[in-house]
Amino acid sequence: MRSADRRNGSMTTSLLSVATAVPENAVTQKTIAEAAGQAFGGRYSEFGRLSRVFETAGIDQRHLARPVEWYLRPRDWAERNGAYVETARDLFVAAAERALARAGVAAAEIDTVVTISSTGLATPSLEAQVAGRMGFRSDIERVPVFGLGCAGGVSGLSIAARLAEARPGSTILMVAVELCSLAFRLDELTKANIVATALFADGAAACVLKSDDMGALHVEAAGRHTWPDTLSIMGWRVDPEGLGVIFDRAIPPFVEEKLKPALEGILAAADLTLGDIDRLVCHPGGTKVLEALETALALPSGRLDHERAVLADYGNMSAPTVLFVLERLLAEGEPPARLLLTALGPGFTASGVTLKRSPH
Repeated sequence: MRSADRRNGSMTTSLLSVATAVPENAVTQKTIAEAAGQAFGGRYSEFGRLSRVFETAGIDQRHLARPVEWYLRPRDWAERNGAYVETARDLFVAAAERALARAGVAAAEIDTVVTISSTGLATPSLEAQVAGRMGFRSDIERVPVFGLGCAGGVSGLSIAARLAEARPGSTILMVAVELCSLAFRLDELTKANIVATALFADGAAACVLKSDDMGALHVEAAGRHTWPDTLSIMGWRVDPEGLGVIFDRAIPPFVEEKLKPALEGILAAADLTLGDIDRLVCHPGGTKVLEALETALALPSGRLDHERAVLADYGNMSAPTVLFVLERLLAEGEPPARLLLTALGPGFTASGVTLKRSPH
């Protein structure tokens, strides 16, 4: 199943800014590995063999919603979700305010806010809870989106761009907030839980878009590809202890076999090919996933350098992570002529967005 949004003719949606934010608790991978050994080593016979993932994940440090000690005590769903709401609100505001400042846009100028998050529940949704702090207008359109997982940053950008084009003259704020660490589970003596503990972290990213052609980058095309019978590859299980990670199939081999045709189909629907892309901007799900991406797309080993740097500095933050990569790329100066942002998420779905540099 594949869908794409065509961008023939003049481009009308500008990406004005990208900004990121992380919690204050910066923790080295070594510290997390030691804590995991304390939590699981004496209770899970497979932990010694699986613990190598902490060394091979390509991560140096991560930022967590709570200090490490918090995760070493049993927590129920209410405690975890309470921590989610508190921290997610602060990260939303931090990332959004930075994005607005970079775009030179006031919060009162935002017409629609798209909130992407899959790691906790908030009702009223996050953008409503921080509306007063942000200074949003009372008539702002709110679009909270749940369940996109790691693909949320790319799909959220697509949703925001389509909303901007639907209302000419409008300005859209998209914020992706994920607190994956709150799903670390002491009661889950499984490979999936150990891998999640070794990879996942917390962070937020925000983008400001406007339905005009004044920005340096334009959203040119967007699309998705969902593979049939793949619902169990990735997702959350919900029980009294909170969210529990689901990894039912090795993702790197799937990427090597399936991703390129999917991206080719997304691009073909917009009259583009992979040869038209000057730089891929990929979600760094882990070292093995990055290696699989380079293999699948015939990229030289190590080409995804910004992806590896973000993974090393922040870990896998789910939806916001690819936007951390984009922010780092844009900080270098003038971007390549055409970028393809891509990420994989529950569904199992590939999401892609092309950004084209403005000719002026």
